[in-house]
Amino acid sequence: MKIGGGMEAQTRTSQTCPDQLLVKWARRGNRDAFGVLTERHRQRCVNLATSLLSNYGEAEDEVQNAFSKAYIHLDQYQGDAEFSTWLSRIVTNECLMVMRGRRRARFVYLDESPTEQDTPQREVPDCGSDPEGDLAFKELKQILRTEIRRIPPLLRRAILLRDIQELPMTDVAAQLGITVPAAKSRLLRARIELRRRLMKHLGSVANIAPLSRSAAPFHRVASHCHLRPAA
Repeated sequence: MKIGGGMEAQTRTSQTCPDQLLVKWARRGNRDAFGVLTERHRQRCVNLATSLLSNYGEAEDEVQNAFSKAYIHLDQYQGDAEFSTWLSRIVTNECLMVMRGRRRARFVYLDESPTEQDTPQREVPDCGSDPEGDLAFKELKQILRTEIRRIPPLLRRAILLRDIQELPMTDVAAQLGITVPAAKSRLLRARIELRRRLMKHLGSVANIAPLSRSAAPFHRVASHCHLRPAA
């Protein structure tokens, strides 16, 4: 197949002609050379686009768009990476633009009036606090304050330093005057002790917390910034 022209004209098959030489000829305006490149890498690009768009027909269209852009901007290919890699980036960018367009198309304004008479007004759940949630949270905080004070001092200090003051474990170990592994072990024992104590109170708040939309999960309230017990 005659692809090149002038001194560099050679008769090669598309299977043996390297990408770099085809790119060189294509930059000089040889469309046949670029055609060999696109046919060589088409299926790989279509597979890539299909994996991103989940639509084979749409993928083929975007691959064709990518090939057109690649030909126009062929002078931007510096040869630092394989031509197939450079081409794949262009295909990926084309698909990402399509995906962004899809997301914009699905965007719905919640204050928009329904277009049909029988269509109900769009609503979203209220994620704000509610009376039941506030009550459950206050109750849990009080329980935590009480039980943290009742934990043996050796364990209590580990909880205060790590879970309340949120110090790194290295600082916790330094404050306790022990090694980091020992501090981790002590903290684990402290958390187990606190959990055991809290579970005794579970029944007293169970009738409130599960019914609330916004009550904090029972196991996470201990780390709340307002739970530091009085000295």
